[in-house]
Amino acid sequence: MANSKPSDFTTPLPMLDLAPERAQWPTPPFAWRHLPPPSNDVAQPCTIETSWGATVEGEMLDFDPSGACLKFRTGPGAAEATVPFGRVRRLVLTAPLRPAPQAAGAPMERVPSAAQERDYRLQAKDGKAIAGRTAGYVVTDAGLYLYTPLDEERALQRLFVPRSAYTGCEFGPSAEEVAAERWISSREELLQAIDRQQRMAVLRIGDALLNLGLVTPRQLDRALAQQRGDVPLGQMLVDAGLISKPDLDTALAHKMGYPLVDLTRFPLDLDVVRMLPLKLATQSMALPLMVHRERLVVAVDRPQRIEKLHQFHVFTGKRLVPVLASRTQIILALTDLAQQDMWSRNVFARLVFAPTTI
Repeated sequence: MANSKPSDFTTPLPMLDLAPERAQWPTPPFAWRHLPPPSNDVAQPCTIETSWGATVEGEMLDFDPSGACLKFRTGPGAAEATVPFGRVRRLVLTAPLRPAPQAAGAPMERVPSAAQERDYRLQAKDGKAIAGRTAGYVVTDAGLYLYTPLDEERALQRLFVPRSAYTGCEFGPSAEEVAAERWISSREELLQAIDRQQRMAVLRIGDALLNLGLVTPRQLDRALAQQRGDVPLGQMLVDAGLISKPDLDTALAHKMGYPLVDLTRFPLDLDVVRMLPLKLATQSMALPLMVHRERLVVAVDRPQRIEKLHQFHVFTGKRLVPVLASRTQIILALTDLAQQDMWSRNVFARLVFAPTTI
């Protein structure tokens, strides 16, 4: 083997002068397909509310949260200025985020306002409150990013409040969270609700949607004002993209008296949960909650799910009674229980069911 010169190993590598990667403006913190926004270093129309109370319109040329500053000019051809975040009370990008194009015939995608939209109030250092409504928010070391709903929840306007401009912030509940506070959270309440189900007055579909947290009061009022002809309100909301067809099915079930359960607060009986095999529970989007005499109470996101479970009474000897719960809560509960291996002692959990049996 030929000898290698020391220089073959000791020659230093050239130093690379790499610029730090620039952070991008955060995207809304929920699933919503929208057109990509410009990069931070692309000119964008904006309004700056200064720390001394003036409002200036112009263009943001660059946004640097790590450097706590932005570059701004009042218009094309105007002088460029670097503005420290300490001089900014609020920055608004006036060109909104728009939804991505939809497939032909599909309803326009909207921001999930019922789950995301909420009031906010910031305690500003100048003593004047900064308040409004936002569809989600992102908190960073640099400050607070907010997203104001526009055009009947079809677009979002981006706002930024520097950390130096406020001392505290408060956020109100979303329509979904307000609704969930009224959902059943105990066995006693659930049994009483099941017993009352046959005697309950039929709800209006709008009230059912509000109780489920599927629409906001503002959305419902707007839809009622726009309702024309013989199209039912629920179908009108589906056509407008405000709710999905499964959402409407759930609301129709609640309208007829099916109780609503909050799985984040309802105490789960693990022995009861194991009565339904994990495979079948996952396929049917169902979670057993409690046994009462001859009844096995099962949470589903819509009553039609229970049809897949009727043959399972052979194993339980119980009559299945459906109640309603959020699809998201059911998925989270099943995922958490599966990770805890709650079905490891249940032989039926290992059975493979043919499609014709479920």
